[in-house]
Amino acid sequence: MNIKQKTLLYLIGIPVAYALALRLLYKIPRLEGIFSLMSISFLFFVPFIVGTLTTYLASENFTNTKLKAAFLPWIPILIFFFVTFLFAIEGWPCLLMIAPIFLIAASIGGRYGVNLKKRDKNNRLQLSALTVLPFLISPVEQMIGAHTSEYKAYTYIDIKAPAAKIWSNVTRVREISEKEDQGYLTHLLNFPRPVKAELNYEGVGAYRAAIFTNGLVFHETVTEYIPLKKMSFTIKALPHEIPLTTMDEHLVVGGKYFDVLNGTYELEKLGDNSYRLHLFSNFKLTTTFNFYASWWTKNIMKDIQNNILQIEKQRSESM
Repeated sequence: MNIKQKTLLYLIGIPVAYALALRLLYKIPRLEGIFSLMSISFLFFVPFIVGTLTTYLASENFTNTKLKAAFLPWIPILIFFFVTFLFAIEGWPCLLMIAPIFLIAASIGGRYGVNLKKRDKNNRLQLSALTVLPFLISPVEQMIGAHTSEYKAYTYIDIKAPAAKIWSNVTRVREISEKEDQGYLTHLLNFPRPVKAELNYEGVGAYRAAIFTNGLVFHETVTEYIPLKKMSFTIKALPHEIPLTTMDEHLVVGGKYFDVLNGTYELEKLGDNSYRLHLFSNFKLTTTFNFYASWWTKNIMKDIQNNILQIEKQRSESM
């Protein structure tokens, strides 16, 4: 093996192989009670160790500055992303959402790897111990269990139109064209886009179906109804109705990790033919890293809501 091949093996081969091995191990159904991809041990410690391996095994000319040590581990991380996407091991939405954590953790690991090597160039025992850390942390994390937390996504929009016209576009949303759909984050993550909303009657107990592309349907039951002022409803998505290709398995609405609970429309009068339309939704997350997952989920929910509000505004203000 020549120097170039050896360099590629150390910089890319070993760290990428380690990340792929852990990704495949954490996917084995029989080990689900011990290892979970939706865990701190995988999302934080695996990229940290990849970063450590990269800079520890690299020659000093690749890590002789803090900048190099911080960004060199991005190479195996990005290759890991490419391989998992290419072979359909991981979906694009999940990769995009974990990318910030993976890259930051890898950079921290890169700096740690340099410091570890400086202390003792033959200190491979500590490096070996580090590589088995996820195997020790993950079972403990699974024993402790995921924490369920509820969150609220709040959005609003000002509309210049009669209340009756606004309300008619709130209760029932006729078919939405792709041109009207302006959700930027949901487009980026390839989420199902809204199609229409159907309401069987106006009042408490009414059934409303919010229909999205690719088979996603939010089944809504009206729990409070004040004509032209307020409509609250529970929201239920049934995972068995959603085709497997619709969403990433870790992002399925109504699934193990994420669910939408309820929503509320409120129409506030600002002046003559001027109203503020409020839209709230409550959702829950069940992970061991809700502090990070909630940021993404809240912004996704706000993007969906802002998109719907913008459509309702345009339709209400049109002649």
